Amino acid sequence: MTHYSEEFKASIIARMLAPSNMSVPQLALETGIPKDTLYAWRIKHRKSCGNAPASTVASGELSSEEKFAAVIESAALNEIELSEYCRRKGLYPEQIHAWRKTCVQANAPAAPGVERTRVRTQGKRIKQLEAELRRKDKALAETAALLVLQKKVRAIWEDPEDGKSNSGSEEK
Repeated sequence: MTHYSEEFKASIIARMLAPSNMSVPQLALETGIPKDTLYAWRIKHRKSCGNAPASTVASGELSSEEKFAAVIESAALNEIELSEYCRRKGLYPEQIHAWRKTCVQANAPAAPGVERTRVRTQGKRIKQLEAELRRKDKALAETAALLVLQKKVRAIWEDPEDGKSNSGSEEK
């Protein structure tokens, strides 16, 4: 296992961060360091520096809380301030607008047609499951009845307790 000096690691990490933003695969090809090692270094660096600045994180990697925080932080900004904010965070204004729209619609009731369709399909599914349950209950009751009858038949046709059989040995 190869050990790298802290200075070397720092220089490689600096190349992965802004303003260079060199991709890990490209850096791995250039330096010969495995991609997994580079990703681990970057993660370790981000954890040691607190939360990673948004400029180094792709918007697809942001958590729901981070997106919501970005919406709240940018709510009172005009277009120019929003553009500056997005450049600082490495985001696009369209992303902020889409996240804001999602936040607004989060607690809105579903469309009546969609809700009716969903309830109807759930109702059908419930009826199917109830019918299946009734069928299985009947089959279980029938099986239990057959087992009881089988037990009774065995009790009737068993050999008498005195050891004599009714198989015709007495007629001889």
